[in-house]
Amino acid sequence: MSDDRYKRPESVLVVVYTAGLRVLLLHRVDRPDFWQSVTGSLKWNEQPPEAAVRELQEETGLADGGRLRDWRTTFRFEILPGWSRRFPPGTKYNLEHVFSLQLQSERAVTLNPREHDAYRWLDHAEAAHKVWSWTNREAIERLTDLRDATPP
Repeated sequence: MSDDRYKRPESVLVVVYTAGLRVLLLHRVDRPDFWQSVTGSLKWNEQPPEAAVRELQEETGLADGGRLRDWRTTFRFEILPGWSRRFPPGTKYNLEHVFSLQLQSERAVTLNPREHDAYRWLDHAEAAHKVWSWTNREAIERLTDLRDATPP
């Protein structure tokens, strides 16, 4: 279904981290104590890798999309009742595609002020504890498996 009145029930999660396992978290402007990695819905005509590059640029100003790692992993989660009106009628679940970007060190980022008002670089264990979403937490916890892997 391609209907611009609704969001597509498919999204990306991009975990940005350093070689030393420091994780970039963004604070949502519209929700107190809501920290997350880069996230966003796919547009109806967009593929997950394109959405990951777009969301990374829009939310952080980072233009390192060519170095994104596609985990070829998806999470399926139930859409919360308060957010269901954004999706086509009857939609119950969202499919989230996971990506990551490893940087050599922490960088300053440029936030989109409509979405985020602060960012922090945290140790991966602290970041996993701080994020709101269980899918984000699980992805951050898996970073130790990627740390020594050669980037694509």
